[in-house]
Amino acid sequence: MSRTTKFAAMTAAALMTAAAGATALPPLEDNPRIMHELVAGEVGYQIQKHCPTISPRYLRAISRLGKLKEYALSEGYTEEEMRALDGNEAAKAKRDALVAEYLFENGVVEGDPDSYCRLGLEEIEKNTLTGWLLRAN
Repeated sequence: MSRTTKFAAMTAAALMTAAAGATALPPLEDNPRIMHELVAGEVGYQIQKHCPTISPRYLRAISRLGKLKEYALSEGYTEEEMRALDGNEAAKAKRDALVAEYLFENGVVEGDPDSYCRLGLEEIEKNTLTGWLLRAN
């Protein structure tokens, strides 16, 4: 095999490996870090929505979303994929199911603001991502 043929074969193998890696990305909603952070944000939203003594930290939320976007881009996701995630009803349903499960497992009862407040204060005290996004008034 000539030097040129070897080089061409190695280049083709490298390109095929790179292409295979690019297509190997799971959908955004199946990326554990992305889903974890989206769930944490939605849990925080539900807490501040139902608890009158807890408010959101908007600047922190915006900053965290920016970092999550940077992470997604560094993983090889595109801006188009990120925009599509926002309108993906199946992904929202998956996230909402995880949020409902988390709230239930942590004693939140729909229609009971005190249960949301209790969880919010616990999250703030533990300095979880959800707690970091909230402020007790």
